[in-house]
Amino acid sequence: MLTQIKGTDAAAAGRPRRKTFGVRVGHVMVGGGAPIVVQSMTNTDTADVATTFKQTVELAEAGSEIVRWTVNVPEAAAAVPEIKKRMLDAGCDAPIIGDFHYNGHVLLTKYPECAKALDKYRINPGNVGAGQRRDEQFSTICKIARDNGKPVRIGVNGGSLNQELVMHKMQENTDKNLGKESEEIINDCMVLSALQSTELALECGLRHDQIIISCKTSRPRDLITVYRDLSAKTEQPLHLGLTEAGMGMKGQIWSAASLGVLLYEGIGDTIRISLTPKPGGDRREEVYAACELLQALGLRSFSPSVTACPGCGRTTSTTFQELAERIQNYIRDSMPVWKTQYDGVETMTLAVMGCIVNGPGESKAANIGISLPGTGEAPRCPIYIDGKKDVTLEGTYDELAAAFQSLVDNYIEKKYPRKPQEVRV
Repeated sequence: MLTQIKGTDAAAAGRPRRKTFGVRVGHVMVGGGAPIVVQSMTNTDTADVATTFKQTVELAEAGSEIVRWTVNVPEAAAAVPEIKKRMLDAGCDAPIIGDFHYNGHVLLTKYPECAKALDKYRINPGNVGAGQRRDEQFSTICKIARDNGKPVRIGVNGGSLNQELVMHKMQENTDKNLGKESEEIINDCMVLSALQSTELALECGLRHDQIIISCKTSRPRDLITVYRDLSAKTEQPLHLGLTEAGMGMKGQIWSAASLGVLLYEGIGDTIRISLTPKPGGDRREEVYAACELLQALGLRSFSPSVTACPGCGRTTSTTFQELAERIQNYIRDSMPVWKTQYDGVETMTLAVMGCIVNGPGESKAANIGISLPGTGEAPRCPIYIDGKKDVTLEGTYDELAAAFQSLVDNYIEKKYPRKPQEVRV
């Protein structure tokens, strides 16, 4: 069975967390002082049971503690219970969010088993209907959540904001000569939409401890502005993320620039980094990015961290680069098993350094470190374990890599106590 990974709160990292209600999503607590939760979303066709099941398990094993599925058509709604059953049979208990736009009130009504199988419903107030029908259809979803004992996320997006609200506020700005820029009005409308929708959800019978809020945009500065405003006006848990972060390095940097500021200020209870994958790319990259962000801020520990030399004119060999990549990949591949077997293994630190300048010092600061020789240095590689020199390695790259990997395995076996294993009947 997958288990929730240990974490700390923002106070331990130097900043107090804002006070929030605790919302239970499946077995995972969001808000209420619980560790910040990592989310991701599949990009498979949910009606494709086998493919969605496979990717969901991969995301969960990579560190995603909650996974979201698109539920947009009857075939997707009908598939939800079967996918959830396969997950549980496979020992994967990651809570599942159903992502609804336009027709969520219809699908949840016509497919009650889907409503029961999901652990949370995501509602976008801007895409739930227009005029009077908006409140009716929003209320339908909330009442189904109430009757099934499920939480909801009221997810406002800048790109699909209620246009009636926007036009009303634009006109008010003109009529009252308020002098607000259009971006400021949009930001105000996002917060207002979230708060008004929360009130409606409460009127429908949902409790405060069943509602999570998000107000997403794709612009980092606006995201920071919106969440600072929102956090001052509600005690509901907040889900953080750019609506669309972008691809690769750009997406990671823009997400870190915005989410990092908010998280350091104690704002945010669950996060997703919405990276655009390359065609056929690895969906788990968004999970790794989210985990690394929380780990960098000292808010969570998900996986052993590897400090690696960036390289310079002293490191003309590529050995340290190849070894760092190999060890990083080995850790990612091994963590799904390690985290079920060893208590505290996610806090381990490693160093792969490229020359004598910082090599010994960084290696001594890690649990296990290797200082590879730079250009002109003797071809020997001292290994440091918990600050003390343990052994000196020599040999080919493959020999060094195998020996270092073996040292890592031995360290884990000796250092971290084994967890009691669940007995399946």
